[in-house]
Formats: sequence, structure tokens, C-alpha cells
Amino acid sequence: MALINPHINFNGNAEEAFTFYKSVFGGEFTKLIRLKDLKGPEFPVAENDANKILHIALPIGTNTLLGNDVPEFLGRVNENENRSKISISAASREEANQLFNGLSAGGTIEMPMEDSPWGSYFGMFRDKYGIEWMIDFDPTVK
Repeated sequence: MALINPHINFNGNAEEAFTFYKSVFGGEFTKLIRLKDLKGPEFPVAENDANKILHIALPIGTNTLLGNDVPEFLGRVNENENRSKISISAASREEANQLFNGLSAGGTIEMPMEDSPWGSYFGMFRDKYGIEWMIDFDPTVK
């Protein structure tokens, strides 16, 4: 069964914000990946984006708060709107495809479902109502 988790976009201060959230909720980060960690020929990273957060995860109860910094080439996030996405953690690759295909129908695909550089099966889109979604299946999570 899929889990739904909030995902927040930041303008370069995701680590600071998540350190604050961790101080309030407790726990430990289960993932912290910087853009520079994936830098390579297929994934170039600008020097000023290298230390930004690509993915950070803080478990809170049975859910997980997720976040990232938006790289400069994508522009700044409007801090009063469009800062968050609904992230679905699928239980299988098949469920990820089903959810992606169903929810993205009539919408705009931002990133098709494919194997990601960080090891999961991932896709991103805006549905026909303007809501932003991310679908992820991580085969290492049981």
C-alpha cells in the first residue's frame, strides 16, 4: 500500500530548515544527498549548487517529511506558494506506474517514471488540477 508524505522545496536552506524540524520532532535523517554526490557526465552540477540538498528525509511517526533545494537553473521557488509536492512512496514498481499513469492523466509530466541516479524508480508531474506530485519506489525500503 502506498504512503503519502509531504515534500517541501527550498531556495538553498533545506538543510537549515530540516535541522530545525529535527530539533522539534527528534529522530535522525534517513537520507541526505547533496547535488555534488551525483555529479558526473550525465548529471552536471553548477559549482554554486554543489552543496545544495538533492534529497533529505526525516521520519516523523509512520510518515516521512521530505525536502530539497531547487537548483538555480530551475529558478527560485515562490516562498508563498508552490513550495510543496505530494510525495507517494509506492510499495512496488507496478504500483508506482499505476499511480503515476492514473494521477498524471490530463496533467503535465515534469519527469517521466524512470530509474533515478539516487537508486529509486521516480517520476514527477502536475495533475490536471495543478497539484504537484512525485511518485517513488525505493526497492531497498521494506
